[in-house]
Amino acid sequence: MSIQSLAASIHASQLSAMVRGSVHGTDWVFPILETLHVLFLALFFGSLAMLDLRLLGIGARNVTFTALYREVLRVTWWAFIGAAVVGALMATGRIQDYLSCWQFLLKFAFMALAGLNMLLFHFGTLRGVSAWDASEHPPVAARVAGLLSLVFWVGVIVCGRWVGFVT
Repeated sequence: MSIQSLAASIHASQLSAMVRGSVHGTDWVFPILETLHVLFLALFFGSLAMLDLRLLGIGARNVTFTALYREVLRVTWWAFIGAAVVGALMATGRIQDYLSCWQFLLKFAFMALAGLNMLLFHFGTLRGVSAWDASEHPPVAARVAGLLSLVFWVGVIVCGRWVGFVT
């Protein structure tokens, strides 16, 4: 099955029709999904930004990185999962349009880069955290990871908003 035929199947679904407001009395579905998506995204990005700013040596310098990481990471992941699920539901309404929208595709490229950055940090720099955990200025690799994380996720947000204006 090709991406286009899968997108056509999704578009033809009852769920897609509800999200588009095509089913009588479902014109409230998309605004609620969009509101939830924005709330999850704000919680996700806010909690992630706390970690990234700590990595950059800008925020929460009086707290060890691991303490902040343990406190914030659970919220970050739950908010990401919420944003992803709600975002996927939103996408069902216009999936065929989105698949031909370069801003939508760029959004996912930024997400992939953010994921790769996270994996490199987790399996690389974070392994040596005991050497810099309490330092106000983490090593260059940690600062680069924090900066790239912020850049990539801002890219996701910008492209996500942009999609709403071009499709």
